Amino acid sequence: MRSPLQTYLEELHSQLGNLQAGAVASYIPELTKANPDWFGISLVTMDGVAYSVGDSEQLFTIQSISKPFVYGTALADRGLELVMNKVGVEPSGDAFNSISLNPQTGAPLNPMINAGAIATSSLVAGRDPEAQWQRIEASMAAFMGRDINIDEAVYRSESETGFRNRAIAWMLKNFGIIDGEPMASLENYFRQCSILVSGRDLAYMAATLANGGVHPLTGQRALPEEHVERMLSVMATCGMYDFAGSWLYEVGMPAKSGVGGGIIAVLPGRFGIGIFSPRLDEKGNSVRGIAACKQLSQDFNLHVFSHARDPHMVLGRVYTGADAPSRRQPVPEARVLLNELAQRIKYLSLHGFLAVDGAEYIIRRMQEMDADSDSFILDMHQVTGVSESAARLLNQARLGFGAAGIAVVYSRIHDRAAIMNPLSKSVQKDDHGFLSFEDNDLAVEWCENRLLGENTLTTARVCSLADSTLFKDVPEALIKQVEAVSRTQAFAQGECILTIGQAADGCVYFIESGHVSILVPLEDGAHQRIASLGPGMEFGEMALLGQITRSASVYADTAVTCRILESRDLDKISDQMPLLKITLLQNLAKEMASKLRRATQWIAVLA
Repeated sequence: MRSPLQTYLEELHSQLGNLQAGAVASYIPELTKANPDWFGISLVTMDGVAYSVGDSEQLFTIQSISKPFVYGTALADRGLELVMNKVGVEPSGDAFNSISLNPQTGAPLNPMINAGAIATSSLVAGRDPEAQWQRIEASMAAFMGRDINIDEAVYRSESETGFRNRAIAWMLKNFGIIDGEPMASLENYFRQCSILVSGRDLAYMAATLANGGVHPLTGQRALPEEHVERMLSVMATCGMYDFAGSWLYEVGMPAKSGVGGGIIAVLPGRFGIGIFSPRLDEKGNSVRGIAACKQLSQDFNLHVFSHARDPHMVLGRVYTGADAPSRRQPVPEARVLLNELAQRIKYLSLHGFLAVDGAEYIIRRMQEMDADSDSFILDMHQVTGVSESAARLLNQARLGFGAAGIAVVYSRIHDRAAIMNPLSKSVQKDDHGFLSFEDNDLAVEWCENRLLGENTLTTARVCSLADSTLFKDVPEALIKQVEAVSRTQAFAQGECILTIGQAADGCVYFIESGHVSILVPLEDGAHQRIASLGPGMEFGEMALLGQITRSASVYADTAVTCRILESRDLDKISDQMPLLKITLLQNLAKEMASKLRRATQWIAVLA
């Protein structure tokens, strides 16, 4: 099944591909060669799964997106105090190539403008500029998760036309910000801007920051964790040049853009995003990139100041229908089949608020299990709410699994608006909607019926007393005596046969045909089904032990026919034939022990 998140990205890509505003950067001659129609979107999760669409593998030069990564490298190499003395962290509100220096110290206002970036390139560890370049190269490779390459043509073009940057470098030398030969540091800066990346590479670099500095695929630590938050802080306040304030307000993710057309955006602990589209606005930011990030943030609730949690925390226990079967007592042949097949029913216990990353993780876990699954039960008992974007992903997944023959149903939503409303909105007109059950028992019974085939359990079947486990090993002659004193009664579908708390009439009910549910009331007025019984089974058997009030209610799920036997008539027969009462009580004890084992199994699973 295709990922709903992949489908979403494809739809977003198609929608925004029509944007024709902006133009390819021209102040570096080589950048004018970019195809203005290139457009790719990539998103990487915290466990390294990448979703990409469009021109996400197209290589282009990283340009200013290199700045926060080299700044982080300088922090790791030189320490916070030294770097802060050389480069500030205050937003400038100016263009990327502005000469924004502290009037007292001459230090650049932040590392995201060219002046600050040239300074930080000179601060990475190395005995000479060549060694410093090797350090920059190794650090960038750790963030990308692969070896790096330089676009030599772009490097030469930047070097040959970078007159303003040369002036900035000499000014930094004048103020003592650059200690060594400034032109050598500047060449390293030109090289770092000419590193070739793809949108997918940017997404992994972003995911590395979102993951606390550890690359989610390689497991390599690219940056000490204490410096990651400093990088992200500077990206949040200064990463989008003089659009930074509007970006943080509208999109709400630490980000960095480059005139090559790339944008990198980070949602700590959740996602890394990389977007590539060379058409730039007047401030040097990708037009389609900004539009895509705005839409992603809005649809997926990605604003950094929104409440967020580890997406893996939304999924608790995963267990099967073999671990926790329904409380229905099936006929023997059905029980044999369920014993073989019930592991194909999967319960997923969900927790907390389901945002898009949590929904993506849940769907991915379902995909990992789909080869051995017939149905999934999403237990929503501990879910506090669902975002509309997460609901859309879950709905798309339900339809996708359904097309593959796998059912997805919900359980224990209990009409909570924070869950029902988003799920209901996600259902399209041509969709029959989702199934939601009051409790897990009803859900798993539906899944069992699906496993076995509707005809297996709904075919009309008539049983006699001899089919009841209560009469197992009772001689046929005795059974005929019991049948002679019993009576038959029919009940309509939905009819209440017994009511909890009513005085026991001493009757035991043997089901000849149809199905009944045994229910107990809950404090909120709802009912909990504790068993579902069919032909050949009995209820009210505790009257044999002298019970004086009914401990549960019994309702006819279908039209039901019961053979009813009064305990006093059994006693009369037993007075003459004690074997009857002895056998009945032995079978009753065995059945009670079996029910206790099943209840213990349920408790063990749910614990």
